[in-house]
Amino acid sequence: MNLLRAILLSLLVTPISSLAAKPLNFGIVPQQSAEKLARQWMPILQYISKEIGQEVRFATKSSIPLFEKELSKGSYDITYMNPYHYTVFSQSNGYIAIAKAKNKKIKGVIVVKKESDISTVQELEGKKLAFPSPDAFAASILSQSFLAQNNIDIEPVYVRSHDSVYHNIAQGNFVAGGGIYRTLNAMQPEVSDKLTVLWESKGYTPHAIAVGPHVSKDLRKRIQQAITSLENVHPELLSPLKIKGFEQAKDSDWNDVRLLFAEE
Repeated sequence: MNLLRAILLSLLVTPISSLAAKPLNFGIVPQQSAEKLARQWMPILQYISKEIGQEVRFATKSSIPLFEKELSKGSYDITYMNPYHYTVFSQSNGYIAIAKAKNKKIKGVIVVKKESDISTVQELEGKKLAFPSPDAFAASILSQSFLAQNNIDIEPVYVRSHDSVYHNIAQGNFVAGGGIYRTLNAMQPEVSDKLTVLWESKGYTPHAIAVGPHVSKDLRKRIQQAITSLENVHPELLSPLKIKGFEQAKDSDWNDVRLLFAEE
């Protein structure tokens, strides 16, 4: 914690008041609570602000559906969104991908309580399962598609965030639910230690960091350089995200996700 505080202080050497131009809003998909997301992302946004000479402000919403509404309005200058959202809003609102997690694929998982007597997905038949939201790509779409394809009828209940899914299963409110490895591994041990993965999907291109079409090409490039430099300059800032680094991305990287929906 002392190391992180020292890093934050060093990043704040340049006063916000001296940064040029209008602040940029960086919208983060609410897979976790706003408080947790702020702790994870604020040091990164402070670093980006310093590197580009323009304030970057943290933004999120209380649920994924509300976040989707902001994406549909083009509210965010920069955003971290799930793969499905990127395929939708890159087309409808012109968001342009600039980065993604390095050497990483996203997988949907179905988790159960370790002490549960459920050992196969077939045993989920007729049960209520917890999911973050209907359009959570890996946690909901991939998981529910698999169950449907295997004729396993379940009742989905949407509990707003990945963290809420895990808490509810650990507390015994649901027998199972959908999530992803990154958010599961980021949970407090007192919750994650009570859970185990019952099923996982194949891997897909992970979340996109994208900018709105109104962001100039020069600024887009500077933001991209700041984000992709984190791995070498301040790798410890990425640790809370359970991401080792970000790499440059292009729109076609998400064609695997587009193909998935084209096959439906």
